[in-house]
Amino acid sequence: MKVIKYILLAMIPFFAGTAFAQKIRIQTGIEVLKNSNFKLLEGKRVGLITNPTGVDNQLKSTIDILHEAPNVNLVALFGPEHGVRGDVHAGDHVDNSSDPTTGLPVGSLYGKTRKATPDMLKGIDVLVYDIQDIGCRSFTYISTMGLAMEAAAENNIEFVVLDRPNPLGGLKVEGNLAEDGYISFVSQFKIPYLYGLTCGELAQMLNEENMLAKQCKLTVVKMKGWKRKMDYTQTGLQWIPSSPHIPHAHSAFFYPVSGIVGELGYLSIGVGYTIPFQMFAADWIKAEEFASALNKLNLPGVHFRPMHLKPFYSVGVGTQMQGVQVHLTDYQKANLSEIQFYVMQVIAQLYPDKAVFANANEKRFDMFDKVSGSNQIRLLFAKNNRFEDMQAYWNKDVEAFKKLSKKYYLYK
Repeated sequence: MKVIKYILLAMIPFFAGTAFAQKIRIQTGIEVLKNSNFKLLEGKRVGLITNPTGVDNQLKSTIDILHEAPNVNLVALFGPEHGVRGDVHAGDHVDNSSDPTTGLPVGSLYGKTRKATPDMLKGIDVLVYDIQDIGCRSFTYISTMGLAMEAAAENNIEFVVLDRPNPLGGLKVEGNLAEDGYISFVSQFKIPYLYGLTCGELAQMLNEENMLAKQCKLTVVKMKGWKRKMDYTQTGLQWIPSSPHIPHAHSAFFYPVSGIVGELGYLSIGVGYTIPFQMFAADWIKAEEFASALNKLNLPGVHFRPMHLKPFYSVGVGTQMQGVQVHLTDYQKANLSEIQFYVMQVIAQLYPDKAVFANANEKRFDMFDKVSGSNQIRLLFAKNNRFEDMQAYWNKDVEAFKKLSKKYYLYK
């Protein structure tokens, strides 16, 4: 019996380590490219736009895969926000450098320029893009992709997208189109806040709907096995943090829950605590009454749990705070981006002297508007601090975009 006991005890770490492993259900673009023996890239000088999320199903970097492939001539790397190796803080400029592993030159697409210059593209025949996005307009990787497509077109270079899943699935579309006057690197294209497309599908739309300065010669290497109804947790793929504050696959679900109001720096949204984008807190909020008022709204698929915390850095660092953690009890039913506006509404109801736009730093309104894609979201809400005053505007473009985007679906 003792022997059996020791065997069972010895097996515990094995089962503990594999408890969360899933069977991988899809092949991403890099897997499909590998299985074709890289035929698409043969005889061409290749530039690769990537970061740590560019890996195959065995977590090997696309950089190393292409560098080691005998029939691929990888000549340059290009890094988006956070850099090729993911070692740069959000918003910080990325410098040109050389990659310590391969020795290849690394051109920065988030530094002095955010669009590759002709000098940066000299000696390149094809640009390959392999980055895991999170399906939200303000996350800057799709801006990098679109500007790189323009640069490729202007320099007569082919552009290849190695497709990856939209972590939110392919069905969630929320928010108004970005408008003239509010186009920026956090709203580079006239698409909704949540756009419900993979990066490959979006690339096709940008290219065909005249959203780029010039149309490029585009090839999308499709995934195999991905379905629109799949969120990232259903793919079986391991998650590589797409940025320091998107550490888990489910973090991508919460980025649109609080990311817009987070630009104001008025509330803690969990950046600087252990649950980035999953909470709302301040030192003047009373957790229990705040959670109760929010839960009385009966928002579909959402529950608010009262919480007490002290942030480690960022907004409210070292201050005892109270607020709510957002729990998505039914992800499919939840309207992710609307949650923050209801939070702002309840703040004004419970704490009238703390209404968000009456107290937040006005210098940060510009970034709020850019991320929202319009100043109308702020202006309409601020009139009475009610979401219903801006709800129609927020949703006005959704159905038309869904209809348009179906033309570019690569997956059912």
